[in-house]
Amino acid sequence: MDNRKLYKSTTDVKVSGVLAGVADYWNLDPTIVRIVFAVIALTTTVIPCVIIYLVLDWVMPKDTEKEYEI
Repeated sequence: MDNRKLYKSTTDVKVSGVLAGVADYWNLDPTIVRIVFAVIALTTTVIPCVIIYLVLDWVMPKDTEKEYEI
């Protein structure tokens, strides 16, 4: 069983770390996840994407384990 957990990133933060956390969860490059999110937001409707992002920002905990790694 996979033991991955979804956390906001504390190392690669542009706005709040949500998309970088999603990228870490799926082992993807955060830049690709950000571009895909922006394309989806701009080609569909922006408001639902912003609401989803804000809800994830509010619900997702910060990854405190990676915050203190050197």
